[in-house]
Amino acid sequence: MGQKKGQTGNPKGRPKGVPNKVTGTVKEWIQQVIDGNRKRFEKDLLALEPAERVKAISGLICYVLPKQQSVSIQEQINAEYDALERLIENAPDEAIDKITEKILKIREDKKYGQ
Repeated sequence: MGQKKGQTGNPKGRPKGVPNKVTGTVKEWIQQVIDGNRKRFEKDLLALEPAERVKAISGLICYVLPKQQSVSIQEQINAEYDALERLIENAPDEAIDKITEKILKIREDKKYGQ
């Protein structure tokens, strides 16, 4: 019988989020190659045509900056509502009352153009 989802045949295996040894070793090797040839690499980049230089640098950026995930407007709104709910649950009643009064005053001022 096969494993159930989320189960493994090796319960003491690599913890979640820890990169495997091969990935770490390869990254270290690449870093050493780049560090050892940095001046040469910069010289080679300058020798490229501008479009090729941009292409080369763009190809390397993903190794330096984390990839950004697109978030829909609705997902952002939902996340902000969730954060607001947590804040309201933990805030003292006096603070919530003051915030409510301030919001009502702002709405009233907008209504009358003040």
